[in-house]
Amino acid sequence: MNTKSHSDSYAAAGVDITAGYRAVELMKKHIARTVLPGHASDIGGFGGLFPLDLTGYAHPVLVSGTDGVGTKLKLAFLADKHDTVGIDCVAMCVNDVLCCGAKPLFFLDYIACGKNIPERIAAIVGGVCEGCVQAGCELVGGETAEMPGFYPPDEYDLAGFSVGIVERERIIDKTAMRPGDVMLALPSSGVHSNGFSLVRRIFDVERCDLGAPVPELGGAPLGEALLTPTKIYVRPMLALFEKIRVKGVSHITGGGFYENMPRSIPDGLGVRIKRSAVRVPPIFDLIRCRGDIDERDMFNTFNMGVGMSVVVSPEDADEALAVLKENGEDAYRIGEIEAAEEKIAIC
Repeated sequence: MNTKSHSDSYAAAGVDITAGYRAVELMKKHIARTVLPGHASDIGGFGGLFPLDLTGYAHPVLVSGTDGVGTKLKLAFLADKHDTVGIDCVAMCVNDVLCCGAKPLFFLDYIACGKNIPERIAAIVGGVCEGCVQAGCELVGGETAEMPGFYPPDEYDLAGFSVGIVERERIIDKTAMRPGDVMLALPSSGVHSNGFSLVRRIFDVERCDLGAPVPELGGAPLGEALLTPTKIYVRPMLALFEKIRVKGVSHITGGGFYENMPRSIPDGLGVRIKRSAVRVPPIFDLIRCRGDIDERDMFNTFNMGVGMSVVVSPEDADEALAVLKENGEDAYRIGEIEAAEEKIAIC
């Protein structure tokens, strides 16, 4: 750890340089978990290095995705729990990259805080590293910015980006989709990282007891249910790409079904979702009842238990379900592609 770099003037302004060094030391053990074969750099340099192995690729294409955790962070502040939001940050990026058929390669994070508390920063990065391990990608760098006066001392923002790779001929571009194709649903782990401005208002989270058991959630505390990290779908989806020709993938984030599913469907086609087939977890029923929200708004805001949707040919549907099940995903049929002017109908 650097013990010589210190500025009394900067510290008087609220920026503790040595706290940054301490945070880096604490996070190194987490970062080591993400290291992949051929690792080329250590954390602390000016750029993250990643050796690109193009073996097996004829026309490789890099795919990038960036996102943050959003106001779900407010729940982390209130619960003083910071070791899972990093998983959310990684998930929001790598799941997007998957929608092109790409394999995530590496990740970088950005943390901006009012006060650098090394143990808290290390916990956040520990979550990022757990997300990277789940996604099979490497954390090659990041940035922690201490910004007193811009953020309150106990608050921070967290964002990041991922880069993946896909063979050009295997990019999922929806042009092969046809009427009669089947849409499959991969279950979510809960609310994931979207809609929390509404969730916070409904439950008045600043005033409620996040640790109190909730009967509608089987006795689980509300805070625990809401902070459940976003599921990362990399391993099962990469296995699926190897076995099945996938025609469309949607990561169901903010905007729910109505905004995200149409993004993977070409003009002239739509998906008819069978409402009774959707497996809606109790947390969404609780949100709907407590907030008096109509069903369309629920499907237009939240993932409603579907974290990712996949479109395949009808003759491939059973095998696709089997491949996903072998890789830990209890996927199921949710709808069918048809000729339509409207991209989505839930009935």
